[in-house]
Amino acid sequence: MPPANATKGKPAPPSEYKVIQAQFAAAKRAKEAEDAESEEAAQERASLRQRQRAALQQVRKKNYERRWAWTAGFWFWMLCIHAVGLAYFTSGFLLTRLMLDEKSACAAPPTLNASGPVDILPDWKGKGTPDGGCWHPRTFKRAVVLVIDALRYDFAVPMGDNEAFHDAFPFMYDTALRSPGNAFLRPFIADPPTTTLQRLKGLTTGTLPTFIDVGSSFAGTAIEEDNLLMQLRDAGRRIVHLGDDTWEALFPGYFVGNLSHADDSFFVYDLHTVDNGVIERIFPLMDRKSEWDVVIGHCLGVDHAGHRYGPNHGEMTKKLRQMDGFVRDLAATVDDETLLVVMGDHGMDGKGDHGGESDDEVESTIWMYSAKPVFGRTKPEFVTPPANAKIRPVNQIDLVPTLALLLGIPIPYNNLGRPIEEAFAGSGGNAWNALAAAERTTAAGIRRYQDSYFSVQGIEQAATPGSPAELWGQAEALYVKTASQRKPDWASVYASFAKYQEGTLRACKDLWARFDIKKMITGLGITVMGVLALLAYIAKGGDDDLEALDDLELDLAEQSLQMQGVAPDSESEATHLEKDLVAAALFGALPVLGGGVVKAYLSGVGDWHRGAGFAALTSTMTVLVKLYEAQESLLNLAPTTIWGWMAVVFTLSQSIGFASNSYTIWEDSILLFFLTTFGVVSAFSALSLPKKADRYLSIYHSVIFVVLGRVASLSKLCREEQMPYCTSTYYASATSSTSAPWQLVIPFLVFLVLPFIVKAYLVPTRSYEGLAPAWIGWGLRAGLFLSAIYWTLDAADNGNWFPDLPEKTLKHLSVYCAQIILGGALVVGTTAFVWSPPSVDIVRPATDPKANKIQVVILGYGNAHGARYLLLLINILAACFLLSKPMGGGALGLMLWQILCLVEILDLNTLTTSPIGPTVLALLGTFYFFKTGHQAVLSSIQWDSAFIPLFTIRYPWSPLVIALNTLAGQIIATVAVPLLVMWKTSPKRKGLLDAVSRALGIYIAYYAVEALATMAWAGHLRRHLMLYRVFNPRFMTAAVVLIVVDIVGILVALAGTRTNTIAIGDVFGWVE
Repeated sequence: MPPANATKGKPAPPSEYKVIQAQFAAAKRAKEAEDAESEEAAQERASLRQRQRAALQQVRKKNYERRWAWTAGFWFWMLCIHAVGLAYFTSGFLLTRLMLDEKSACAAPPTLNASGPVDILPDWKGKGTPDGGCWHPRTFKRAVVLVIDALRYDFAVPMGDNEAFHDAFPFMYDTALRSPGNAFLRPFIADPPTTTLQRLKGLTTGTLPTFIDVGSSFAGTAIEEDNLLMQLRDAGRRIVHLGDDTWEALFPGYFVGNLSHADDSFFVYDLHTVDNGVIERIFPLMDRKSEWDVVIGHCLGVDHAGHRYGPNHGEMTKKLRQMDGFVRDLAATVDDETLLVVMGDHGMDGKGDHGGESDDEVESTIWMYSAKPVFGRTKPEFVTPPANAKIRPVNQIDLVPTLALLLGIPIPYNNLGRPIEEAFAGSGGNAWNALAAAERTTAAGIRRYQDSYFSVQGIEQAATPGSPAELWGQAEALYVKTASQRKPDWASVYASFAKYQEGTLRACKDLWARFDIKKMITGLGITVMGVLALLAYIAKGGDDDLEALDDLELDLAEQSLQMQGVAPDSESEATHLEKDLVAAALFGALPVLGGGVVKAYLSGVGDWHRGAGFAALTSTMTVLVKLYEAQESLLNLAPTTIWGWMAVVFTLSQSIGFASNSYTIWEDSILLFFLTTFGVVSAFSALSLPKKADRYLSIYHSVIFVVLGRVASLSKLCREEQMPYCTSTYYASATSSTSAPWQLVIPFLVFLVLPFIVKAYLVPTRSYEGLAPAWIGWGLRAGLFLSAIYWTLDAADNGNWFPDLPEKTLKHLSVYCAQIILGGALVVGTTAFVWSPPSVDIVRPATDPKANKIQVVILGYGNAHGARYLLLLINILAACFLLSKPMGGGALGLMLWQILCLVEILDLNTLTTSPIGPTVLALLGTFYFFKTGHQAVLSSIQWDSAFIPLFTIRYPWSPLVIALNTLAGQIIATVAVPLLVMWKTSPKRKGLLDAVSRALGIYIAYYAVEALATMAWAGHLRRHLMLYRVFNPRFMTAAVVLIVVDIVGILVALAGTRTNTIAIGDVFGWVE
């Protein structure tokens, strides 16, 4: 037997080794196959998850777009409700006058049906014919009527001061004083509204305008009622027109084509083209008197100088001196058969604007001249023209009977004016029979018109003491008695019929001040229902319901469930409320509206608007029912915090205050008080914040907010009622409409400072990334710089700094500069906003090389929504900045700064869903309406802004530019509404669209309540002395603002929210 150690260390048999090797290889191959199969399965699962995730994102995106469309549809419905309510109230509130179709005839004098002898004067040659005189002996064969637009009375009389607009037009005063038989000069009082188109209607028809006429100031339609030019044309007189093209719109086909020439009336920057054209063409006509009977020249230079520079400017002096020389030369060409009339259609206020009813706006001038002495004064003291417009004024409608009788044509049927005394008193001033005859003929025509008007309206004329009927009876009785006397007292007859005319004029004003109470109440009802629906809508979610859900794990879990086909429980009702509301609105509106249209078509009455009114009412009712079914209660709006109470108090106190004319007049100061109150309360509220850094930041932004408001308040445009307790700073002076040289520095300061301020609000959240540096650091800065250059060029053009340059060179440069700015801000900027990525940057920090995962940091993630949306707000600001004058541009820069302070305050105090944010934003919008040189009066509209980017009026661009200038504050505030919700909001914020829509609802509710309040107070105070000076303009302002805010909210705020959300969602994924 071999020893035990003999087998140690001997290798295994070769066959056993090979078996083990084969087994290992087989196991390895099996493992590799298993690993390959597992890797392929994992890749397949990853691909499947990727496809599911992409499909989920597409579903979420489509769901969002559908929800956005229904939300926009709801707001469009709200816009319609507001428009119908305001239109219905306006149709019953803004006064209208029935136009009669009757026309006066030469063969039918109004005295035919009067008691007593038909005529006071003995028969004259050609009686009853235009050649001899239809109703009164003809005095002149021809007439030259020269309208000097905006010729205020104090421009034509000696004042003895150093104002640029005084003592530059002495010829008319000197002639009337030196040759009273050949000329007279008197104040010429216009009836508001003092816009040229309405004044020309009054000057040719003899009727009173109503306030609703002002809406047609830029779209004049032909005058169809009886008027002077119609009577001249019917009498075979040839009429030539030169100058303002408004005449062509009012009287198409009236003028001799080969002799007439019209010029554009709205290019206010051009002081000379129209005037020079009239001057060049009228003098050749004076040598060809056989080719015309009446020449009408309308010069615009004085009006344009007022709009562009204000009255107290050297250009106004030059223009008045030019007109003085023109009238002097024209008077020298007049023969004995020709009457020369020089007049203004209205005046101008201290800034050179007009449209309202202030004294300076209604006080104009009339001067009549004849080569033969035919004019007279009934008293010796009347030889000297009145020293001011308060002494012996003439109503503008008095021109109509005066011209008609002097030229021998019938007085237009609807005339309410009376003959001007000097024209019929005779050179000795004692032709009382001629005065009485002219006054009686005119009064008889007024009585005929009054009888017709009352008959058509179904109104019974009262014969109470002092009524027109009694005054007419007294005048006729006195006439009959006087006519039978040997020495008739025609002066008493003249005074008696003049008294009748004055009484009738008062009666007609009262008659046309009758309001349609039913329409007013209907409009109020529609607006009230709209406000209730709006309040119920914004009550749909409180602070807790709209808090940001920013939980990543919860979002991943929800995505996992949705990829497995599990729908979220809350999808149905929350995401389809707007859809249900739009369906309810259509269900309530369409049947009633359709019925109204069909009824109007079948009856031919044309009262389809009644169907629209009732459709609005039924529509709001069905929406309120749907909101009630959705358990949306107005009780949710009950304030529970100091912020909620502040929002309610600010809104209601502002609305209640409109019942006071003094409150309305000083509205800008009250808004400053409200804004300051908010800033002070937020500063004290910051003391309760738990983190010291947050406390300091909140206090800082609150203090800055208050200080900025105080600085902005230094920009003032005072209205007449605020004098002498207010000093205007918006322009160079209270009598100027141009900026002072020092104010040109303001746009350059904004250019230097504002981009740094915007950057400072983005840097803390690391949001100054992506396109933000180029957009803000270069784009915004370039726009602001070019705007500053524009206003420097404009000042150089106005001040004629470079007299050697060719005419209009600076104007062309400035217009092209403005077009570049607007194109960059609105076209390029909007395109860039639509396609730009989020304002974020992705960086990879230094990590351990052995780490299995790649780590990245997204700079700006926490403010992805707000930082990107801010770029849209900057675009709108850049456009409005250009279109506002230097002081206004500075104010808008402060407004953007205040908005940034506001969003920081709301974020630090967790108030992004509180109603105080949108309410304060609405206060800011109205506050900066005043700080950009506007007031709630027509005369504060800066018409010259239409020519900032344009050379002439172009539709629809000119009205859009004026709207951006006038309502810049409200427009910028509306665009900023989504920023209140989006600021410091990450891409994972849920309920963003609902939050923006609710914030927009609170914001619009402020303006809707304001419009409702001004509407109610204007209706209640419709007989108030200050109705047309204070309450009516404020209502009109509130109505326009509400409609504009609705439109901007839909087209810019909601559309911008959609674009912004899509851009964020496509990069970071959709969370809802």
